[in-house]
Amino acid sequence: MRIVACVKYVPDTATKIRIAADGKGVDLTEATFVVNPYDEFAVEEALKLREKHGGEVIVVGAGPEKAQAGLRTCLAMGADSAILVQSDRFERADSFAVGAALAKVCAGLSADLILFGKHAIGVDNSQVPSVVAELLGLPQVSVVVKLDVADGKLRAEREIEGAREIVEGTLPAVVTAQKGLNSPRYASLKGIMAAKKKQIEIRTPEQLGLGEDELAERLATVEVVLPAARPPGKILTGDVADTVPELVRLLHEEAKVI
Repeated sequence: MRIVACVKYVPDTATKIRIAADGKGVDLTEATFVVNPYDEFAVEEALKLREKHGGEVIVVGAGPEKAQAGLRTCLAMGADSAILVQSDRFERADSFAVGAALAKVCAGLSADLILFGKHAIGVDNSQVPSVVAELLGLPQVSVVVKLDVADGKLRAEREIEGAREIVEGTLPAVVTAQKGLNSPRYASLKGIMAAKKKQIEIRTPEQLGLGEDELAERLATVEVVLPAARPPGKILTGDVADTVPELVRLLHEEAKVI
């Protein structure tokens, strides 16, 4: 069984946000980057399926040279090999461009299953898995919290409001992982040492045949601003009989929550 896990290298959520000098982006020069946390669920699920059914796990990413570090982390977790579509253009590319690059790679791998995290925390738009599924003509199941694969078929459970939805289908397919699907393993010392010896295959957009129509910037950021500062809170003192009516009035007239 050949399983592909697509991963993205993203800024750590603990990064302090600074607006770039041009006001059209975020300054990430001092940011620490990590494997997208939701993609870790995808990698872990791929490894569990390999342990159960055999086969291989290939991690695939699209990004600048520094994204190799994220793929190296996945190799340390136990992935068999890694492929990076390397270009600085992916730092500002939209979902279609990234999805087109990943789809080109996945198309040549004849994967039985393609796994993603449900979204990347860097942009939080959940579009790339759908782009890949559409370009490859594959069915997609999103935000999966339980996955069973056997005999060329899948059975996935998704959390919906007040219940779980069960989706059944055939492979190959695209699946996106939600928190709760599993608990990602930590890389062992043995895994870290082994990962250092593994080669990451580098491909370029040109090698994949991606043209300007696929890599073109379709979106323009007009302005990036921090949210407005919260107004100071109010403390009411005195007897309950006096403060409760005042609290209700403030919640209604000023906070407008009731």
